[in-house]
Amino acid sequence: MSNVTHQPKIGFVSLGCPKNLVDSERILTELRTEGYDVVPTYDNADMVIVNTCGFIDSAVQESLEAIGEALKENGKVIVTGCLGAKEDQIREVHPKVLEITGPHSYEQVLEHVHHYTPKPKHNPFLSTVPEQGLS
Repeated sequence: MSNVTHQPKIGFVSLGCPKNLVDSERILTELRTEGYDVVPTYDNADMVIVNTCGFIDSAVQESLEAIGEALKENGKVIVTGCLGAKEDQIREVHPKVLEITGPHSYEQVLEHVHHYTPKPKHNPFLSTVPEQGLS
């Protein structure tokens, strides 16, 4: 997609263990570096990423509920994480999910974000300098 002047917004949910948190932080850091804005609500986001847990039944249920909520409020959802390894199970409940990746698939998640959302016009070396400059 072509570069745009507005800053695309991404909603994000992270569920599960500390390893999932590390994956979430890695994805979030890259998104912010590229110029995406991570927002606390789904309704004004360009897309939502749900990093899931699939370890125990209650975690699977929580992940499926989070996916459903994101789909209801936004409609554009990428699923990643451990439950993502069970794509058929997710698609059976939520067939409208855009993309599903497994655990530790941060590069693939970012590729999907780039495919479905406008890529920000962003220079990380310039955008770290405040508008008023450095003093």
